[in-house]
Amino acid sequence: MVTRHNLLVTTCLLALTVVSRSYAAPNGRIVGGADAAIGQFPHQVSLQRDDGSHTCGGSIISENFVITAAHCVVVGNGIEPYPARYYQVRVGSIQRTLGGLLLKLKRIIVHKGYGNFLNDIALLELEKPLVFTENIQPIELAEEEVPSGEDVIISGWGRLSTSGPIPNRMQWNTLKALNTEECEEAIQMGDDSLICLAHNPDNGACFGDSGGPATYNGKLVGLSNFVYDGCGSANPDGYTKVAYADHREWIRENSGV
Repeated sequence: MVTRHNLLVTTCLLALTVVSRSYAAPNGRIVGGADAAIGQFPHQVSLQRDDGSHTCGGSIISENFVITAAHCVVVGNGIEPYPARYYQVRVGSIQRTLGGLLLKLKRIIVHKGYGNFLNDIALLELEKPLVFTENIQPIELAEEEVPSGEDVIISGWGRLSTSGPIPNRMQWNTLKALNTEECEEAIQMGDDSLICLAHNPDNGACFGDSGGPATYNGKLVGLSNFVYDGCGSANPDGYTKVAYADHREWIRENSGV
């Protein structure tokens, strides 16, 4: 079982809850990452506030839906989302401030079981269906577990370090999958609905990567959820597991994917 008696002290959520404005998160870049190439991650989106500032990542899963983390869009610690009009997504660009298309949201759907780092999933229904191009493509959702020790790719605009600079160009990095028992041993978060991704110090996810994709064999296996002991620590990062049966069923019921 997962033990969390000290988690709020030792864990740093990717979307800060103590921001000056009333909604969402900070900006950023993946720790230790490399520049993404044009078209390398056509499923990746930048979830932005209505003022154009990047707040989280996300992935296109159909012409009508983007998937991201619940904590990117909920009010406080609850499960009620902010109004869809507060957000937009940039698709088809590796730059968070230009290129591609900016799209409005029609609706935000949050998993009703979200809380205590679990079921951290939300669906963003687009105001108008996407037209797929070379740089705008959906990603297939994983149905199977990632074997321990396999390479998993993460991407996004998370910070270089906990208080580091914010690049305009998308970053990516390669982490290692851990199984449930290994995750429990490392950070006491061995829940079947999570996937932990190990990395060397000065690598991994950071603020602004929330909700962004972790992929294995070209399929979406995880959504960036939390980091432990700050960005780029020696501890693995936590991702919401897409292949978890309850998560896949919830996604199907709410998006048809």
